[in-house]
Amino acid sequence: MTGPDYHRPALVSGVLGYLVGDPDGLYLDGTVGGGGHAAAILTRCPQCRLLGLDRDSEALAAARTRLARFGDRVRLAQLSFREVADDAEVRLERLAGALLDLGASSHQLDLDRRGFSIRRGVRLDMRMDQEGGRDAAALLASVPRRDLLSALRAGDAPRAGALAARIVRVRATRALRTSDDLVAALESVLRRPASHSEKARLFQAVRIEVNGEIDALRRGLPAIRDVLRPGAVLAVISYHSIEDRIVKRAFREWSDPSRGLPPRLPLRDLPGALGSVLTAKPVRPGAEEVAENPRARPARLRAWRRAA
Repeated sequence: MTGPDYHRPALVSGVLGYLVGDPDGLYLDGTVGGGGHAAAILTRCPQCRLLGLDRDSEALAAARTRLARFGDRVRLAQLSFREVADDAEVRLERLAGALLDLGASSHQLDLDRRGFSIRRGVRLDMRMDQEGGRDAAALLASVPRRDLLSALRAGDAPRAGALAARIVRVRATRALRTSDDLVAALESVLRRPASHSEKARLFQAVRIEVNGEIDALRRGLPAIRDVLRPGAVLAVISYHSIEDRIVKRAFREWSDPSRGLPPRLPLRDLPGALGSVLTAKPVRPGAEEVAENPRARPARLRAWRRAA
């Protein structure tokens, strides 16, 4: 699966409306996936250039196919967006705008061999970067119970406390290697068949932990902010409440350094605002987009502009 078939991007018009300002600048797609958003950005500003990052080599191959027509205006690298400051061109030129489209792609979810799917008999993997790190089966076999509980709660898995205890009991006698094993642990806690939503929330929680997605987001947001040009925009699409809260909190803190501090605390030593929030409320997909792309339903777009 390559090019346009790899992943259908969400909220493209919203991304373009907020992100694209400088017609000649360098833009970042920090989660380039199949290249859908990147192609839209490069089409909107025919003179701009784009750096596309992704941890998934298959995503980069799909993006390379889709973006080939843009020639040397595109550069792709297998790198996490939190490491964007390691790129020499970014350090030298700074970014005219940056986009993150968080979560798993349709390609990752749909291919059983990638191990993200809740379908029966799928071997648990869930790694975005398949060239290293623990897969989901290895994580479930070794993660301490306290950390497992924290991950399940953060990912909104159902009955997180009981489920963590059940996984630890099961793994003492046999490994959880497949989607069936993980669903069986969930259903033994629920004492009934799990709904599609309950399975999806559990698998999402495990995937987030396998890939360190929350840590990457917390580190990546300020890393990208610090390499934006004055007036440049950072736009983030999230699909999960914990990611959206992290983005919302970061954007508000950067826009109002006194936010959350005691009201009588002296503020003379606080830095000034680094920029401004552009989205008082997140932009959501309309009914027409959801009908055409049901996976866009939970998408939430937030945007922030660095001070000029």
